[in-house]
Amino acid sequence: MDAAFTAEQDEMRRTLREILGKRCGPDEVKAAARTDTGHDRELWQRLARELGLPGVAVAEEYGGVGCTPADLALACEETGRALLPSPLLATAALAVPLIAALGTAAQRAALLPPLAAGEWTAALAVPGPALATALGLTGENAPGDWAGGGRAGGVQARAAGSGSAGSDPVGGDPAGAPAWRLYGEVAQVLDGHSADLLLVAAHTGGFARSRTLLFLVRADAPGLVRTRQPTLDETRPQGRVQLRDVPAELLGAEGADPLPALAATGRTAAAVLAAEAVGAADWALARTVEHVCRREQFGRAIGSFQAVKHRLADLYVQIQAARSAAYYAAWDPDQGALALAQALEALRATAGEAVQLHGGIGFTWEHDAHLYFKRAAADDLLFGPVHRLRAHAAQRSGLFTPTSGTTGNEKAAV
Repeated sequence: MDAAFTAEQDEMRRTLREILGKRCGPDEVKAAARTDTGHDRELWQRLARELGLPGVAVAEEYGGVGCTPADLALACEETGRALLPSPLLATAALAVPLIAALGTAAQRAALLPPLAAGEWTAALAVPGPALATALGLTGENAPGDWAGGGRAGGVQARAAGSGSAGSDPVGGDPAGAPAWRLYGEVAQVLDGHSADLLLVAAHTGGFARSRTLLFLVRADAPGLVRTRQPTLDETRPQGRVQLRDVPAELLGAEGADPLPALAATGRTAAAVLAAEAVGAADWALARTVEHVCRREQFGRAIGSFQAVKHRLADLYVQIQAARSAAYYAAWDPDQGALALAQALEALRATAGEAVQLHGGIGFTWEHDAHLYFKRAAADDLLFGPVHRLRAHAAQRSGLFTPTSGTTGNEKAAV
């Protein structure tokens, strides 16, 4: 394994940091997050045009850059530093890999180029607050109970007849495969209020033969109602998606199982999220160090006090350990959940100390310290919590599996 970054990766990092440094100050971030879409469309188009950011990990045959998920993680470390409100996570880390893994040749050809070019954005709609489970991060997604289990609730799908030849790839298969109708509601969808394309997890087959499938829904589909939701972290906008007998197209071929693809996407997304959290923690620490070196108390900078130095040194060590774990997970996504747990823990600790060490100003909405604290808390709710990420990783590795020589009392203790 060569852990060194290439010249191209270093240049991408430098260029992205330069652009975001000019366009993503605290005031600009707040203004972008409070727009109808929840992000700066002009900046998103510039990042797509100059860096190909939405298509970093998309194959060149579909108009992407053709890099690896590690490059996407590296880019997200920089967007995390700036807390950039953008559809990058929902589109490039969640939706695009699912389309690439499950989509038919026609679907990939129709959907990936506009997504890679930044012309479209996409979102993954998973019923209930179960995104981490659906992605296999905090529990096994195989049974599909996270999507409603075939009972009332979630989103239900039913076949609605044959699509007409030559119709749009979303809403009817050109080859004449059955179209589908979706009914239900999804309360928390990252960028769900503004995405041009929705990937909706829904149940079909009734209770007895229920299975979870993924469906494609266009933003202009009849019966689709979307509302932006107030969230703890306004830089991660979410929407409520209501589907009222909405026409949809099955993602992939009939009979394909989307659950392994969801789990694989979850592992890669965890590595990307870990890098993003490390970037946010690093910047929060840098701002805090700058403040304590400037702020004076009792005639001297508060950063000169030993107690403050020790707190900052502990944070630095924690962030560097999280960065190493995130970089390793970018190379080996199977370690994504553990890296994400470590990065979220580092961000939570750093953001909390940033608020404390900034003193009274750190508790006000006018200061940007609260933005990092809210990002830490919101990510822990969306993709964690940390203890469940670690517990599931331990379970998958067989850490708690009793050996053949374990006694009954020892098994009970385990």
